[in-house]
Amino acid sequence: MSNSPRTTEMAGFGGDDGEFTLDGDDGDSLGGSDGTAVRGDRFSGGPARGFLSSLAADERIFAADVAVDRAHVVMLAEQDVIEDDIAAEILTALNVVEVEGHAALPAGEDVHEAIETAVVEQVGPDGGKMHTARSRNDEVATCIRYRLREDLLDAATAVCDLRAVLFEAAEAHAETTMPGFTHLQHAQPTTVGHYLLSYESALARDTERLLDAFERVNRSPLGAAAFAGTPFDVDRERTAELLGFDEVITNATDAVAARDFLVESAAALAALATTLSGLAEDVVLFANQGYLELSDDYSSTSSIMPQKKNPDTFELVRSVAGDASGSLTGLLTTLKGLPRAYNRDLQNATPHVWATVDAVTEATEVAAGGVATATWNEETLAAEAGSNFSTATGVADLLAMAGLPFRTAHEVVATAGELASAAGTEPDYAIIDEATEQTLGESIAAYVEREAVETALDPAASVTMRDSAGGPAPDAVADALNEAERSLTSDRAVVEGIAEGIAAAHDELTAEVTDHV
Repeated sequence: MSNSPRTTEMAGFGGDDGEFTLDGDDGDSLGGSDGTAVRGDRFSGGPARGFLSSLAADERIFAADVAVDRAHVVMLAEQDVIEDDIAAEILTALNVVEVEGHAALPAGEDVHEAIETAVVEQVGPDGGKMHTARSRNDEVATCIRYRLREDLLDAATAVCDLRAVLFEAAEAHAETTMPGFTHLQHAQPTTVGHYLLSYESALARDTERLLDAFERVNRSPLGAAAFAGTPFDVDRERTAELLGFDEVITNATDAVAARDFLVESAAALAALATTLSGLAEDVVLFANQGYLELSDDYSSTSSIMPQKKNPDTFELVRSVAGDASGSLTGLLTTLKGLPRAYNRDLQNATPHVWATVDAVTEATEVAAGGVATATWNEETLAAEAGSNFSTATGVADLLAMAGLPFRTAHEVVATAGELASAAGTEPDYAIIDEATEQTLGESIAAYVEREAVETALDPAASVTMRDSAGGPAPDAVADALNEAERSLTSDRAVVEGIAEGIAAAHDELTAEVTDHV
């Protein structure tokens, strides 16, 4: 996997509807003109050149393009499409291009053109044979997929790391009672462990979506040429193998035109960002209520009010969902209604995904750090767990277990809540007994023993009662922790296995280049 730092710069990519040429209109060679390997003199200048260019932003796929070039040249040599000595010269020139880096590339419309120009400058006109049986259309589609798959694996790794943090905190607080909420109102007591596992579970699905998207990203369009294939005897499966792709996209037009893999990736990332936004919102609210305290490393203070400790990092994590959703919408709008096969609109499609994967991955990493270093205020949480008669459902359940219809039990407990509110106190056995007399005409003792009622009113006991699968009772949480650990271990193994496969393909490509050079 790539270790290159992420960038949030907007990156675009050029296409290729024209024929490859080394000479300008006046017949001069590349070395004697101001043109490039692709455009020659005719299309080398003009006021729109800067508008068309994506070279600066293409730094993101520089390494991908070098790898794609190498794989293509190795395959051409193996298929006897180009001579071995020329392939060796081209591959040597590509080594120089890689060492010198993106910043040393000559001017060009995009990174593909610039690299090819740099090779031709070193090798001479024969350097242009690297583009035999290839278009920039299939080249750019391959480069995007090559880089994006690594970004998706980075995102999946970050999600697994966050899941591990949530798992550890949930395990440590499996029996730490806290108030549970619906509509931001106290609802039922739960535990910190049960609450945190709810996000671990959601993030497990986010991991699945990222890996599902990866599966369709990791398919090779290389060899499709402009959109209608090539008369050369190319081996598309071989280049896919050298680049670590799982399979080839067979139809040449689909291979160069399709950007649904961008949509799927952006959608998976937007879903992840939405999960993160919910977690961040909870953290902001819990910090406000004194339920938890964030580390200073994940907080800030006011420029004028020094006593304040603000959860700024989680507020920014929360905001990333809006950016991700907007990028997905922008991508879909750009792609909507494009005719087959290649259109330059696609140059503005990919930046949406680059920006999203960078922002969402970083937000995931920050959320993990913030949760890992937060302190849960157990005394405050325990004191709040039973507030606003949040154990009411437990009492109603007791009456229902004794044979009353649940709706009748619900009415009894609702009456108890009204009586307690009028008295300015929390419901106790006496109030519930009075409510039962008013509703049913007899004491609650006719249905449930006093001790059972008083136990149900205790938040910790109320939690223990709810031991159904997925509930907050200690045994149920223990089962959930076991499942979470199994799922996380499995997903980590999948991500690591994919990364190892890509690394092995890179090693094979490096070995082939070395043999040819």
